[in-house]
Parts: sequence; structure tokens; C-alpha cells
Amino acid sequence: MSDWLHNLPVPLMAIAIFAFTYLLAIIIFASVSALATGERAKSFQAISPGMLPVLGILFGLFVAFTAAQVWSDSDRGSAAVSREASALRAVVLLAAGLPPEQESRLRDLIRDYVEQTATVEWPMMARQTASLRSAPIALAEALQFVVSMTPQNPGQQTAQREIISALGSALDARRQRIIVSQAEVNSVKWWSLYLQAICELLVIAVVHCGNRLASGIAMGLFATGVATSVLLIAAHDRPFTGQISIGPEPLLQIMPGKSAS
Repeated sequence: MSDWLHNLPVPLMAIAIFAFTYLLAIIIFASVSALATGERAKSFQAISPGMLPVLGILFGLFVAFTAAQVWSDSDRGSAAVSREASALRAVVLLAAGLPPEQESRLRDLIRDYVEQTATVEWPMMARQTASLRSAPIALAEALQFVVSMTPQNPGQQTAQREIISALGSALDARRQRIIVSQAEVNSVKWWSLYLQAICELLVIAVVHCGNRLASGIAMGLFATGVATSVLLIAAHDRPFTGQISIGPEPLLQIMPGKSAS
């Protein structure tokens, strides 16, 4: 699936997918109708209708396997964002056990990280250009800052240890989030899905070539099912792209307020 289709609003995506699928059905219907004359019509009608359920089941299996990947990617993306937000929230809460200057500095770094993630990294994930090559500057500075602190009492020592652990969890969740942003249904699966649909439409047209009305109705119904399945998968294909996508709201909700200078 191309980038422009994934970035379309769902109604426009539906129009594009349904139009393409119906166009395929019309081409197949017209081609079979034109060829179903004379001896060819008898040959077409000799094809067993038993092929219809077999091909239909195969298409259903293709849809199920493809949809399973899409749902899994979406769940992994949502879980990574939630885990990242929870870890950063823990850092903000634990920072209250540090001296005021250190707490203020840590809260500012977390705020900078969330702002950078929401405004820069999220659009990059939507375009599938986010990379793990560079570490987030604000979060790396926060980790270095906490590691370099000298605790003054056992409470601050415990807070430092827990903050380091939470920052490590946030970094790991970010890595998972970026990895998931690269996931999508590859072109081989899309071509296989549509090729299986074309085979089913072709058999419907051939089996019912003697009754064009019945053929048109059956092909229209199956084409509608195909387009609906493809729309459902395509709308959720890339977890961080499109109208139905995972947003940065969990991170924005835990973003600490700006500290006073």
C-alpha cells in the first residue's frame, strides 16, 4: 500500500479501496461475459461450483493471517507508548524526593523530552523515518544527570536508583515504539490477498456465466466483502500513520509543568 493511501482520511480511503475493488470486479465480469460464447460458454459452465467455497475459505485465511499481524503491531505500539508514559510519570513522582534544584532540572528535562517526542519524533514515525541511531538528547541528559548525583540520605539514594530504573524502562519503551512504527503489511501479502480475491471473482463469473444478473449480484457481494476487509486492514496497517493511529496523548498527559526559574 502506498504512503498516500495510508495518510488519507478513512472515508477517502474507503472510496479509493471500494472503487479499485469494484473496478476489478467489473473488468472480470465484462471479460468473462465477452468470452462466454459458443463452445467456451459450455466449457465455462462445466467448471465445478465446488471451487467457490474452497477459494472463499483460502481468501478468509489470507485475511485472518494479515489482520492478526496488524492487530499485533497495534497492540505492541499501544503497550510501548503506555509503558513509556508510565515510566516517565514514575520519574516525575520520584523526583519529589530529590533536592528542589535537582527536581526542577529533572522535570524540565522530562518536559523537553515529551515536547520533542510529540512535535518531532511522532511525525517522523508517521512517515516511517524515525531511527534508533541517535538517542533522545533530553532523556540521555536526564539519565546522565541522575547518575552523576550524590545522594545525601538513604531516601535520596533509593529515589536515585528507582529513577535510573524508570529512565531505562522509558528508553526501552521508546525503542519498541520506533521499531513498531516501521511495521506494515508488505507488498507480497497485499498482492497475494488481491490475487486470491481475483481468483474467487473469476470463478464466480465463470460458474454463473449463463446468468449475468446472478453473476453480477454474486460478484458485487463478494467484491464488497473484499473491499471491506482490505479497508479494515489498511486503516490499521501502520500503527502510527493515518487517521486511526496511536497518538502521543499518554505522554502529553504526564508531561510536567514548566518549573519556575
